[in-house]
Parts: sequence; C-alpha cells; structure tokens
Amino acid sequence: MTSDLLYQSGFANQFESEARPGALPVGRNSPQRPPQGLYAELLSGSAFTAPRAENRRTWMYRRQPSVVAGAYAPLPHAHWKCGAAAGEVAPPDPLRWHPVPVPEAPADFIDGLRTVAVNGDVQAQTGCAVHLVLANRSMQRAFVNADGEMLVVPQQGALSITTELGRLRVAPGEIALLPRGLAFRVDVEGPTRAYVCENHGAPFRLPELGPIGSNGLANPRDFLAPVAAFEDRAGPVELVKKFGGRLWRAQVRSTPFDVVAWHGNLVPLKYDTARFMTLGSISFDHPDPSIFTVLTSPSDTPGTANCDFVIFPPRWLVMEDTFRPPWYHRNLMSEFMGLVHGQYDAKPEGFRPGGMSLHNSMVPHGPDREAHARASQAELAPHKLADTLAFMFESRWCFQPTAWALQGGALDTAYAGCWAGLPDLFEP
Repeated sequence: MTSDLLYQSGFANQFESEARPGALPVGRNSPQRPPQGLYAELLSGSAFTAPRAENRRTWMYRRQPSVVAGAYAPLPHAHWKCGAAAGEVAPPDPLRWHPVPVPEAPADFIDGLRTVAVNGDVQAQTGCAVHLVLANRSMQRAFVNADGEMLVVPQQGALSITTELGRLRVAPGEIALLPRGLAFRVDVEGPTRAYVCENHGAPFRLPELGPIGSNGLANPRDFLAPVAAFEDRAGPVELVKKFGGRLWRAQVRSTPFDVVAWHGNLVPLKYDTARFMTLGSISFDHPDPSIFTVLTSPSDTPGTANCDFVIFPPRWLVMEDTFRPPWYHRNLMSEFMGLVHGQYDAKPEGFRPGGMSLHNSMVPHGPDREAHARASQAELAPHKLADTLAFMFESRWCFQPTAWALQGGALDTAYAGCWAGLPDLFEP
C-alpha cells in the first residue's frame, strides 16, 4: 500500500486531471470522438437544474462505459440496514457500546459492515445510517452506493481507497468522503475498524461561518482530491451496488477503475482533522458544540441539519469561572458519538477508543460523576486537551438502533450508572 500519492487541494472545486497527456477534451465535454479512443460519461450528483452553486457533476473519459455490466442479482447481507423502519424500538435511555473486536473470520469492507443506528427514509432521501466496519482483508470487488454518500472515519488501521477518479490513503485521524454513485474499492493493511455515516440526504458541505468571518473551522484548501489513475486489468470483476436499501451484485466485463481523465466537482475527498482550526471561548462559558462542525448536510429547515459531522480535537481550555467540560443538556438533535483515540473529557471512564454512544432527542446526558467532581474543583489555569479525537454524527431525526447493536453483546448495560452517584449539593 503506497503513501506517496498525489492530490489536488480544495472543497467543491472544479478539478481536472488526466493520467495520460491529451486524454482530457479541451473546450467541450462530449466530442464526437473523445481523445485516445475513450468513452465520455457524465456522473451527476444533483439534478441538472439545481442552482449552479449546488450543482455537482463530473465528466469521465474511460476505456469502457459503466453500462457494460451483466444483470444484477440480490446479494444478501444480514447486517446492512437503512431507514428508520429497519431499526428497533428503543427506550429513551442513553446508550453506549464497548469497542467491538475485529473478528478473525475473513471479511472485507462490505462483509465486515455492521449497521448500528438508522433514521430517515432512503427512498425519500432523508436521514442517514451509522455503521461500524470490522474488516481484515482487502476487497477483490468494487462497490457503488446509489443510496447515499459515505463519510468514512478510520479508527484502527489505514485504508487505501481506489475510486474511479483516483486513489486516496486515509489513516486514523483523517476522514474520507465518497460521493453517491461513484465506484470504489477498499484495501486494508490488517485488522481494521472504521465508523461510517451513510448520508441519504443533501450532500455534505462546509458549514457557513457567519460572524466567525472568512477563516476558521475546516478550511477548503485542506480537503484533498485524487488525481486520475486507471487500472490495466483484464477479466471480469464483481460489482456490488446498494440500491433502494438493498445490495445487488453483477459481473462487469472489466475493472470499473478505467477512467483515464476527468473534470468536475463531484469527487472523493480526504481530510486530516489535525488541520481543523478549533475555535472556543477566551473569556467564560462553554460554547455550543456547533463550533466544532466540519461538514453539514442541511435539511429543509434552516439551521437544523439532516446530519452534521462534528469533531472534538486537541484544544486549549482557558475560560474563567467556568465548568469546562460539556454541560448537562437535553437536545432537540440526536447525537451519535465515537472515539478515535485518547480520552473524551466528559467521560474519562468507560468510553474507550472504538466505542460508541447514542443520546437521542431530549435524552439527558453530560459529564459522569468523576468528570463533574474534578471539573468543579479544578484550578482554572490554561489547560490543553491533548492526544484526543472524538466525533459526533448529529441529526434532526432520532436514531433507531439495530437488532445487532442491541443484541450483539457490546451494549454497555451499566452505562446510566455513571450518573447514579451525583450528589445533591444544594445549600439553602
């Protein structure tokens, strides 16, 4: 697996790239005979008539168009779910899961995927699904998700992702954003664990900065897109497609990774969370966690996201006369959290890297007993939270945990006990 890959910089840019000089048409998209005997093919990630600022599409110039495929047949998958109807009825309790070990049985990215929580409706293009990938071998097939884009957060082990537009290498601490409808393949180096958000709604974009101004949070230049690269591989390849909430498979005559040149703004991206420009209070009080939003998928209600991707990276805490961990709260939005590495400041015990938690709409949560006691009595000198990375998928729709999540053995049934010992300190 190589790490000396070339990238292009920017978010939602109009990129262009060619793996062979002269393969990219100039001044037009669909000439009568594209250069070098290639086929022109358009991938549209938005309606043709979407506003220019929202329009996403990429022109590809490839050796074989993607129509060259056999008939699709159903591919059973016991653990890949989507849409609220695929979840289980769950009480309004806080939920937490211990890290799930990577099994020894062979499993690639598709086989090793386990859906943890779902909401929305894949057919109505609303909501998202949260998955855990437990893989130990590289894919020998290709995958296309027609139901949504996929935000991949590696937690253990680096991923090498081959896409139709080129290659990405994504290690823990980085993320990958794979557009809806784009074929990809995932190679792993060993036992691998990754979180995945499958977004059925509006594509992820950078949040507005408002009074923050023109700089801050995730800067567009820090997102990296691949350069064109194609495989010269003969023989049939299995193509797996997720469509209408189900998996299907077909044999294609040759590799789908045969794009010699391309241009457009619907592209796979990687991002290093260490480049996130964290903002916070320099006077008093703990700001809302929305200041940690990396990407947002808006809904039809302004300011109320279909899904937000939020991170809690290393940062300085300097607030005066302030309880510095997150406050106790109940939220309209539903919060699914994971921990990539280190320790989360509100849960020093019990929440381990590779673990997960879910606090649905209006479910009370906050620091555990130990975190509250320590933060209430701490000397408030400047303090840096170092060597930590937690994240949150936050949605306006309640998450329904799956049967695997509730019955798979990783559910922490004692989680709510972390608040049981909070004392009544009232002094009338």
